[in-house]
Amino acid sequence: MEENYKLIENRELQETLYHYRFYPGLDLYVLPRPGYQKKYAVFSTRFGSIDNRFRVEPDQEVVELPDGVAHFLEHKLFEDERGNVFDRFAALGASPNAFTSFTQTSYLFSCTANFEQSLNHLLDFVQEPYFTKKTVQKEQGIIGQEIKMYEDHPHWRVFFNLLAGLYREHPVRNDIAGTIESIAQITPDLLYCCYNYFYHPSNMAIFIVGDLDPGQVSRQVEDNLDGRNYKSLGQIVRLFPREPAEIMQERTVQELVVSEPILFLGFKDIVVENLQGRDLMRREILMELILDILFGSSEQLYNELYRDNLIDENFGAEYSAEINYGYAMIGGETRDPDQLYQRIMEAVTKIKTCGVSAEQFERHRRKVIGGYIRRFNSLEFIANNFLAYHFRNTALFDLPAILQDIRREEALELIEENLDPSLHAVSLIIPSKED
Repeated sequence: MEENYKLIENRELQETLYHYRFYPGLDLYVLPRPGYQKKYAVFSTRFGSIDNRFRVEPDQEVVELPDGVAHFLEHKLFEDERGNVFDRFAALGASPNAFTSFTQTSYLFSCTANFEQSLNHLLDFVQEPYFTKKTVQKEQGIIGQEIKMYEDHPHWRVFFNLLAGLYREHPVRNDIAGTIESIAQITPDLLYCCYNYFYHPSNMAIFIVGDLDPGQVSRQVEDNLDGRNYKSLGQIVRLFPREPAEIMQERTVQELVVSEPILFLGFKDIVVENLQGRDLMRREILMELILDILFGSSEQLYNELYRDNLIDENFGAEYSAEINYGYAMIGGETRDPDQLYQRIMEAVTKIKTCGVSAEQFERHRRKVIGGYIRRFNSLEFIANNFLAYHFRNTALFDLPAILQDIRREEALELIEENLDPSLHAVSLIIPSKED
């Protein structure tokens, strides 16, 4: 068996990554980490909760899905004709898991021994679906209970209430697990339809990291693929509704059982819909840098808010960007949400007026670079983030070069463009009133 691979090297991180591609389009990335006892593997598909309307070229027929199918599929793949997949991993001393996001579904395991057997389990159960009417009905009950549980989860609700306030049409506003009503529409035939399209190797990728021989790993993956009789698949065309620039609702308030209010404030990014690849990554890095300058724990504002007992150590800000949506989010628990909201908005107004000093910008850029390099000690961080960027047509290893290249002038332009007060929404959870 001839080995064909591409080496991806990063001098700043002193890493060498092996990239293999197998028919009919599966990408495998292997990152050797000599001396590491732990090994980590993740098998991902570019199929998330927002992929609920699509067609596959050259077919022009549009397929529409109820909310929650990607998450439902994730659950169902862990049960096959032989029983529960978790038990087979446990017998090998491996720890499996999975997660569904807005844009992808990932299946993973970590281990210190029995790697080859564990990898075969991962490859087999992800590629061998088993759905029946009885098992689907059983899962509808299980996921229904999970949905009900999250209806009362304060941090889950404050997050999705914020997205529902920012977005009018885009499916990112909908809960990843769907609703009781939407999952009731799921059938075995629907699951097989989605599986056959989105779990095709050309829409998937594998990342493996640890003290491993890349050639041996690649041969094991290729041997597993052989005989599965995959055929080429046309391009999946994801169809999204046109999202208006305007937000849906400026303020959402919900009562739940909490000790203190929870405030999340978000800014909708309408420019991100036109960005892809490195341009999208560059915008993400710049926004994360701006939010750290504004709300980072080393900054004066954070310390003043903490001193005034308006925030705790869980207060933070982050930016999320995908190919067709993006938003900045700030917040946490607070004794006085109105005052915290006012202070956040004052900080945004101030930075728009006064800008960012060269010293501030350079200090925070060095901080971000340092944090990025430290996170490369985590095998999970490398694998999960590499595939997330891979599905966005970018590369995790490009981050250091982009961080070195960004300029303060870009940050100043982005502050004016992206933190638009007319495109912000507030989500608030308050303690429920006693009967």
